[in-house]
Amino acid sequence: MRVVIADDERMVRTALRAILGAETGIEIVGEAASGSEAVSTVRELRPDLVLMDVRMPGVDGIRATELILATMGDAAPRVLVLTTFENDSYVYDALRAGAHGFLLKRSTADELVAAVRALAHGDSLLYPSALRALAAHHARDRRAARLTERLTERETAVLRLMAEGLTNAEIAARASVAPATAKTHVAAVLTKLGARDRTQAVIMAYEHGFVTPR
Repeated sequence: MRVVIADDERMVRTALRAILGAETGIEIVGEAASGSEAVSTVRELRPDLVLMDVRMPGVDGIRATELILATMGDAAPRVLVLTTFENDSYVYDALRAGAHGFLLKRSTADELVAAVRALAHGDSLLYPSALRALAAHHARDRRAARLTERLTERETAVLRLMAEGLTNAEIAARASVAPATAKTHVAAVLTKLGARDRTQAVIMAYEHGFVTPR
């Protein structure tokens, strides 16, 4: 996995490089100290993953994520947003912009590595408790029935498990189905909801009141 680190703090970039650079199968190919630099670096190097600080001067992580995903199409990397506070409203906006998950800067080295590897395998990285709190302040629509009427009973159950932040493997275990079957159900949910990825599907579930913030 080829990774670009975007953070305006040199010390943070150095720490992330040291942690991830020591891992087998992960290569740090570039760094950026601002959102605009992140966009140009990513376009040039075409990494698999970007660690994106959500708060940066000038072009912030939200706008940088939008620009990267909008202009690179299928070649766009997965984006993992870094934030200091789990209830940061910027995080919710970044997820809606297309980020595939977020990680708290206070996370351990093991959690960081696990997050990068999870995204490498196509999973999202969400904190359900934080997402519930964020959704409570950002909910725009409550048409839960209209959202779920597109899904089968099993797909509805799978969406609820996705909203808990479970990976495909964890969904398979919870639903007592084969991993391949769980993956198929997740794909069906994304298709029927018109969601770009599982992160967007979960956000739709919260915003439409299908999953209620508590």
